[in-house]
Amino acid sequence: MFQDARTRRWLPDGPLDLGLTLGPLGRGPGDPAFRVADDGSVWRTSRTPEGPGTLRVTMCHGEVDAAAWGPGGEWLLDRLPELLGSRDDPALLTPRHRLVHEMNRRNPGLRLARTGLVLESLIPSILEQRVTSDEAYRAWRLLLRRYGEPAPGPMPGLRVMPEPRTWALIPSWEWHRAGVDGKRSAAILRAARAARRVEETVLMTPAQAAERLQAIPGIGPWTAAETLQRTHGAPDAITVGDLHLPNVIGYALTGAQRTDDAAMLELLAPYAGQRHRAARLILLAGQRPPRRAPRFSPNDISLI
Repeated sequence: MFQDARTRRWLPDGPLDLGLTLGPLGRGPGDPAFRVADDGSVWRTSRTPEGPGTLRVTMCHGEVDAAAWGPGGEWLLDRLPELLGSRDDPALLTPRHRLVHEMNRRNPGLRLARTGLVLESLIPSILEQRVTSDEAYRAWRLLLRRYGEPAPGPMPGLRVMPEPRTWALIPSWEWHRAGVDGKRSAAILRAARAARRVEETVLMTPAQAAERLQAIPGIGPWTAAETLQRTHGAPDAITVGDLHLPNVIGYALTGAQRTDDAAMLELLAPYAGQRHRAARLILLAGQRPPRRAPRFSPNDISLI
């Protein structure tokens, strides 16, 4: 099965949980660019500077085994340690709350992934603006299946994200068919047309990168943070403007039923420099405030 693959074995310098580390790179069930196989291996596709590539990652006895296919395969293998958190230092977090302490103790293998590829995280983050996760995941699946290309390697059904020019040429009716409104599709078009400058942000600090990304109309702090968490492994890139996150953080740490962004940031202030990591740990506790209203119904504009 792997006779055409380039391979690499890597020994992490500490505990590593593949699911926790790579999980945020997947965009919902059925993501054509991300799959967890029955044997526990993680497959993901990328459009690298060298071309499309497919990466398979698995662990055995504490060691990581990786295989890659396609023109971008070597690029993906070269950056495997960074992808799996080699530049991340969980020890920089000092728990200030018993819940954070407990979740940090239970999840020593949580590392923040660093993909080094910006557009592949930016575009699905734009799709997730102001809609339910199900709507955004559906749009991502439809667009990749329609405009992506078959991924190299032996795993059937995987697709590689379209190149920037292809994103820019998607007609308006196809966006509508995928349930993507004009504001989000316009932001994606602007990002695709600025692809070179967008990808350059991976060489910047998270603060500098956020500033450049937010200079593109339609990209705000929420989208920038969601992107930098994945591209830079940015431990302090806390998401503001989210519908649910402040309430989850507030409820988990104080029991409050409702919490706004300002109160969330105050609660996370003791974790300055590590606020995103602290939020990840809090989310892993699974403590959610009781639902006080009906679940938000998706608005499928493709039916209009």
